[in-house]
Amino acid sequence: MPDSLFAPLKIRDVMLPNRIAVSPMCEYSSDDGFANDWHLVHLGSRAVGGAGLVFAEATAVEASGRISAADLGIWKDEHIDFLRRITAFIKSQGAVPGTQLAHAGRKASTKVPWEGGAVIPPDQPGGWLPVAPSPIPFREGDPIPHELSRAEIRGIVDAFVAAAKRALAAGFEVIEIHGAHGYLINEFLSPLSNHRTDEYGGSFENRVRFGSEIVTALRRELPESVPLFLRISATEWVDGGWTIDDSVELARRVGRLGVDLIDASSGGNAPNAKVPLGPGYQVPFADRIRKETGILTGAVGLITDPAQADSIIRAGQADLVLLAREFLRDSYFPMHAAQALGQVVLSPKQYLRAFPNSAPRS
Repeated sequence: MPDSLFAPLKIRDVMLPNRIAVSPMCEYSSDDGFANDWHLVHLGSRAVGGAGLVFAEATAVEASGRISAADLGIWKDEHIDFLRRITAFIKSQGAVPGTQLAHAGRKASTKVPWEGGAVIPPDQPGGWLPVAPSPIPFREGDPIPHELSRAEIRGIVDAFVAAAKRALAAGFEVIEIHGAHGYLINEFLSPLSNHRTDEYGGSFENRVRFGSEIVTALRRELPESVPLFLRISATEWVDGGWTIDDSVELARRVGRLGVDLIDASSGGNAPNAKVPLGPGYQVPFADRIRKETGILTGAVGLITDPAQADSIIRAGQADLVLLAREFLRDSYFPMHAAQALGQVVLSPKQYLRAFPNSAPRS
């Protein structure tokens, strides 16, 4: 019998109670990288709502790796305490807390979205000089990013390792590396943004080196029991850019290095990309990677309906569905999905009276 949306999923020593995950969603609500009550309520309410895995947002491994000055961070030990409060609450609701470690690369130093999201030049208050594999701005007219030296690349690998150690100390049980959406690892992968002529640029082998070094370094430091995910942009939707064929080969390689699941998103590295948006438009990427490599995959992108999410799992297109905007609209999506699919709703005891056919969570 095929797995369903509410079947548990064991990855290494972590048991997810269902196949529904809260995708990392930037909240732009931090001061100096610190989590606060907003993050506790935002993430905690999704755990109350029944998600099996709750990811914190893209969390910067160094201050200059933030998208904006309001991003969440994990580049210093002082960030740990409040994050630990959040993970403890998530676990108290029967969910698994995860974090996504990130570096924004050339897409750093911006205003928050509700202020327009424009780049803040490094000579303006709140701005700094972004870094990148090559001195190529994301958009014409943006500041030219600083091209990373080999020593600086090694320093960022070390920053990911230090951040992963802090994440474990904070109580996170799943670690995801952000290698998608035009941020630093994605910039190294793509021939559009990586024009280096050293061992980090040129050939496919060289362009995947930086991300592979991060995976190898984290897998070496993480306990064997801790799952490691990698989010990728499976295609850039631009001629001459990164392709799904590249993603399949990358998945094979990082799977051998210890990545347990590929979180298959797309786009973000080319402002002129024409993306054919539609329900589940990225699911075929997770499906193909899963079938051709044998690695676990997560499906993302306009998954909004319980039957749609369930069918993805039942058809073997992915092992996990990750929802973002739908969780903003409905923090109780898993409980409502269980009702819609005729499953027993596992509810917090405080909410049992509100959900027919419900049972208390253990």
